[in-house]
Amino acid sequence: MTILKTKFSKGAAIALLAGATALTSFSAYAASPMAGETLAADQTYTYRMLDGFPSLDPQLVEDVSGSDAARDLFEGLMNQDADGNLIPGVALSYEATEGNTVYTFKLRQSNWSNGDAVTANDFVYAWRRAADPKTASPYQWYMDLMSIKNVAAVIKGDMDPSELGIEALDDYTLQVTLSAALPYFADMTAHTTTFPTHQATVEEFGNEWTRPENMVGNGAYKLTEWVLKERTTRVRNTEYWDNENTILDTVISMVISDENVALTRYLAGELDKTEVPAGQYPALKESNPAETFSFPRLCSYYYTFNLSDTGPEAFKDQRVRHALSYAIDRNVISEQVLKGGQYPAYTFTPGATAGFEVPTVPYGTWTQAERDAKAVELLAEAGYTKDNPLKFNMLYNTSEAHKKIAVVMSQMWKQKLGVEATLANQEWKTFLEVRGKQDFEMARGAWCGDYNEASTFLDLLTTESGYNDGKWSNARVDELMASAKTSSNAGVNYTEVEQIMAAEMPVIPVYHYTGVLMINEQLKGWPLSNVQQKFYSRNFYKVAK
Repeated sequence: MTILKTKFSKGAAIALLAGATALTSFSAYAASPMAGETLAADQTYTYRMLDGFPSLDPQLVEDVSGSDAARDLFEGLMNQDADGNLIPGVALSYEATEGNTVYTFKLRQSNWSNGDAVTANDFVYAWRRAADPKTASPYQWYMDLMSIKNVAAVIKGDMDPSELGIEALDDYTLQVTLSAALPYFADMTAHTTTFPTHQATVEEFGNEWTRPENMVGNGAYKLTEWVLKERTTRVRNTEYWDNENTILDTVISMVISDENVALTRYLAGELDKTEVPAGQYPALKESNPAETFSFPRLCSYYYTFNLSDTGPEAFKDQRVRHALSYAIDRNVISEQVLKGGQYPAYTFTPGATAGFEVPTVPYGTWTQAERDAKAVELLAEAGYTKDNPLKFNMLYNTSEAHKKIAVVMSQMWKQKLGVEATLANQEWKTFLEVRGKQDFEMARGAWCGDYNEASTFLDLLTTESGYNDGKWSNARVDELMASAKTSSNAGVNYTEVEQIMAAEMPVIPVYHYTGVLMINEQLKGWPLSNVQQKFYSRNFYKVAK
């Protein structure tokens, strides 16, 4: 058995599967006030969200904010600690056998919020549901990446979900059979899509099962209020297995679309956490140093070209894609627009990714003047000049920061290349739908790693990926990413994939994220060193002023 308190990577995971260890205490994973701290009487945590939740159904959640809430309302096999290490969730331990193709999880005894026992069958139901084409999960492709036996055939509708390689050996023993060895498989089970769902509730209420009056969860909190595009409220779930070590009583999310309004409300004491508006980090760090933070994130910000049949003919010309990418001065965006320590990106995968060495790509070594000159040359070769300008629509989801970046990018293209980019924004749910059905020309994209390994980024650009919204297809990339799963040196594959992407430019990498936050000094426990930012409100607490 393997104790679940280890940061996993492909290379390290195999060596860790040794010995038998039993966990004897779990309080270390809960909120832990420091000596001398006095807890606040009111244990309510209120934070700002940019948009409302499109869904809180674990098998349908596809956004970061939805996943944040889902980790409060549900609990999967694995969790992460403040440093991103893998620790027990519902699973106390696991054993990998048959050359890392069979994973057997031993589950703790825990309850759903209605008092029913959480069993291995709840995971079987949820995973089959995620893979079932009838569910139309936007994360079906993630289940495929997990290499579960028969998952591809189930997703295609060629096999019944009951054939999926997951079974309950008994109420507290779950076994998963893979079609290929995947040493970091356990790390993937900390993701929302793999969380259990309560079958009786889903079947009784259908699409309404996630409403507060209907939802049954197994997380540390219960949903008591959900006002679409306004707010949600989550309160302590007394049935949660570690409720006695949970301190926060209530978690409230407030939808505030304007980041400057959110900052004003934060400074007025109405919020405990909000994002720092683009460009304001230096001033806020000076004026409010104890509550202003910037730290690396496992996220990439980019723009994608629609290369499908519905996309513009101009973008099918590789020279056009290169010209638009080269003309973007990423240092201006990171240092003059955002000012929060973001990293200019010339590759898709961030340097914060565990075990990943950022490869050198040619255009990343040039000066900006050299990139600009090459951009002018390439666009002219493609037949576009200031007298015959390239024109296209540029789509982003509503946000002041996204708007600022889009405006700056369009100005750079206009000034350097004579390009006429028309900007358009949409609210989050609509934006996801439009981008997902290729009803765009160029669109903003962002990706935060579902697990800490380079494949969580590079698999995104494979032909069959559910989030390959630009529909770029490269047979060599597909081959490299497939073989990387079982390679003892996957880094070689990842380097070649990044080099191919730089050569074909299906997306424009813009920057790699930092988390840039204002956090109330009273709120303790924020995992600043977890680059994935998989946090759990039950690990927070508030101290008295």
